Order: sequence, then C-alpha cells, then structure tokens
Amino acid sequence: MFESRQRRFMAEINVIPLVDVVLVLLVIFMVTAPMLYRGMDIKLPTSATNTIKPEMRKVLTIEKDQRLYLDKDAVGVAQLEQKLKALKRDHPDVSLYLRADRDVPYGVVVQVMDGVKKAGIEKIGMVTDPTGPERVTETVTSGQPPRKN
Repeated sequence: MFESRQRRFMAEINVIPLVDVVLVLLVIFMVTAPMLYRGMDIKLPTSATNTIKPEMRKVLTIEKDQRLYLDKDAVGVAQLEQKLKALKRDHPDVSLYLRADRDVPYGVVVQVMDGVKKAGIEKIGMVTDPTGPERVTETVTSGQPPRKN
C-alpha cells in the first residue's frame, strides 16, 4: 500500500549563491576603500629653500659586447670619465648603479669601476638578479678554486 518513493539527493554544492555574495562584497569594498583613507586638509607654509634634496641616480650598463650606456645614452670608454666628472660637478650627491652582463670579462668591469672612482663618485652599487641558475655552493677555504660538478 505504501509506495516508497526513492529520493535522490544532489551531492554537489551549489556555488552560485556563494559567487553572488562574494561579488557583492567585492563591489562594496571597492566603493568604500577610497573613503577609508582620508587625509587631513591642511595648508602647508611655503619656503624659499628646499631642505630635502632629491638624490640623483644614474645607471651605467655594460652590455655583453662591452658597449657602455649611461642611462640610455651610449658612452665610449674614453668619454666615460669626463661625462662622470661633469655629472659629479653638476650633482655632487649623485649615486651610480652598475649593471654588467655576466659574460663581460671581470677586467672590463674593474676598469669601468676604476673610471667611476677617478671621476669622484663614491656611491656606487652593483645591480644583480636576486636568484639565478648559477650560485656558488661551495666556499673556498683552502685557497683552491671550487670544484665544478
């Protein structure tokens, strides 16, 4: 007499309402985020002299074929020292970043760094990649070069 109806339950989660709620929250946060940071409206006094000087930064690049570039301008090895001296004269607080291709001979890099020091620029930094395929894994303790694996 009693018919047993077989009910089939759906075993999948319905994510459409979840996506709707997340999108509404995203829109609310996008609208309210610019309003959260509200600075104070003040009128700053003016000054004839600027007490904070911006630091001048230049990039010196040595390409694989040993061509030199000061920022984007090509520079010859003979002209490098004069250009750097003029740069130091115009901007005494200049700092220089040296980018050299890893295949450039070490002697060329040292020669360029020597020219930078002769020009009187004391702030020099070396630009490197944070990690790379070539890393020194053995430390030299006996004065012999590390073995290659």
